[in-house]
Amino acid sequence: MAGKTTYRFEVDPQQVDFTLRMTIPALGSEVLNVAGIDAQRKGFGIDVLNRNNFSWVLSRMALEIDDRPEQYTAYRITTWVNEYTRLMSTRNFTLHDARGREFGRAVTQWCVIDLTARKAIDLSALARDHADTLCDAPSPTEKPRKILGIEPQQVSEHRVVYSDIDFNRHVNTMRYINMMFDRLPIELLAEVRPVRLDVQFMQECRYGQLLSIGYEQRGGSSLFEISNADAIAVRAAFEWR
Repeated sequence: MAGKTTYRFEVDPQQVDFTLRMTIPALGSEVLNVAGIDAQRKGFGIDVLNRNNFSWVLSRMALEIDDRPEQYTAYRITTWVNEYTRLMSTRNFTLHDARGREFGRAVTQWCVIDLTARKAIDLSALARDHADTLCDAPSPTEKPRKILGIEPQQVSEHRVVYSDIDFNRHVNTMRYINMMFDRLPIELLAEVRPVRLDVQFMQECRYGQLLSIGYEQRGGSSLFEISNADAIAVRAAFEWR
C-alpha cells in the first residue's frame, strides 16, 4: 500500500481576484494539476496512457473550500488514490495552509477513455498493475453527489474556442467552472465564505460547438446545466455555506 503525497505551492498574483485571495477556479485548477503530476510520477500518467491512445478524463468532482489563501501565502495539497472500480478511479485531496490548518478537501472520480472511440475502457488491468499505489485511507469528504432537477432562470451561450480546449481536444474542466463563476452575481463572489462544488461531466464538448449555459439560484445553492446541440454535457451545484 502507498502513502499520501504532498505538493507545495504559493499563491501567485494571477490566481487571486479583487479580494486578494485565491479564486475557487484557481484552487480547483491546482487540485487537478496535482492529480496529473502525481499520476505521472507514479507511472500511470497521461504520458504512459497516450502510448496506447488512451487518456485520463475527469468524470465527477466534489470540492470543498472553507477559506481562500491570500496572495503570496504558502499552502500545500496532499493527494492519494484509495479506490479502483471497473470504470472509475477515486483520487482524494486535502489542502492545508502554512500553519497546517486544513482549509479544503476534494474527491475526484476518473475514467480512462480510448481517444479513437471516445469511450471509457475497463480499468481492471491498470488497477492490477498499479495496486501498490493504492492508499488505505478514506476519502476526506462525501463523494460527488448526483445533480438533478435544474430549472434554469437564466440562459446564455458560449462558442467553444481554442483557449477552452485541452490536450484531449475537448473543453477543459476548469473552463466549465469558469463559465459558471462568470455568471454568478459579483456580490456573491465578493464574500469569502465556505462553498462545496459538485460537478458531473456527462458528455464532452468540442471546438466550435455552441454551448447553452443554464443558471438557477435556489436559496443558498447555485445550480448549472451546460449543454451542446446533442445533450446535457455538465451539471453542477455550488452550495454556499
